[in-house]
Amino acid sequence: MNLTDKQLRSPFNPDNNDAYFFWRDHKLEDYPISLAQLIVEIGDPRKLTEAEFEALHSRCRRANMVIYAGNSGTDPDPQIPLTISRRFGVSGLNQNWLADDNGLTSLRVVNDGTRQSYIPYTNRAIKWHTDGYYNSADRQIHSLMLHCVQNAANGGENALMDHEIAYMLLRDRNPDYIRVLMRPDAMAIPPRMDEQGEVARGTETGPVFSITPSGDLHMRYTMRGRNVIWADDELTSEARECLREILESELPYLYRGRLEPGMGLIGNNILHDRSAFEDDTTHARHLYRARYFERLAGTGVMDPA
Repeated sequence: MNLTDKQLRSPFNPDNNDAYFFWRDHKLEDYPISLAQLIVEIGDPRKLTEAEFEALHSRCRRANMVIYAGNSGTDPDPQIPLTISRRFGVSGLNQNWLADDNGLTSLRVVNDGTRQSYIPYTNRAIKWHTDGYYNSADRQIHSLMLHCVQNAANGGENALMDHEIAYMLLRDRNPDYIRVLMRPDAMAIPPRMDEQGEVARGTETGPVFSITPSGDLHMRYTMRGRNVIWADDELTSEARECLREILESELPYLYRGRLEPGMGLIGNNILHDRSAFEDDTTHARHLYRARYFERLAGTGVMDPA
């Protein structure tokens, strides 16, 4: 494969050690080591001030994510997440087949119809993943938004990890782990069948890590044990196990917390999970999710600081 100039110069090119170590030192300088460092208090999320936006954006440049705490409470207005996303320069919504008419996905427990068969619409735990790992190569997800309208009575926390940090920890352990996870056959997701037994989505095979034309890192990953096929070789198995150990560790680069009403997460396509939860009559978990084909503007590794 012919690489672009930015891909060759990228710190994520496993053959570019000089750029990698320069980037690594800068990345770890004052890197957030607690969830509190990622939270920004704002007023009306539909009318961000310049100071609020810069506080949010600076954290995304540093850690690929930020959590806002706004004053909208349980207001279900879908324009809240859509307006914030537009402020970050993304608008190419991945309107998946279970999304609402406005392109957002309402994540809440559904007890009937097609949605009840899919884990995001249940109260069960979801293992570590990046969004859209089953999408085709030309429809990869590069940024995402979660906005909380209502939290659960118990549970429903998310764990979060910057995918660039995961890359760094793997590369520091063994650069060949990166090379093997960049192979085009590293991970395959089997086809999805529709209710009539027809193929609704074909098998999607591709790398875990890849470098975008802009020189940035992209990751597609799932820790699920079923409906995923990994390359059958010893080095891939070692890399997978190393990544699993990282995600199940107590490293300070892993954050865990729960979004409360009026809070939201926006970031590039970071790693995350979700714990199981319980609803009651007054607390039925409802989050809006938006997935975008673009990276958050101004957060690229080669963008000016």
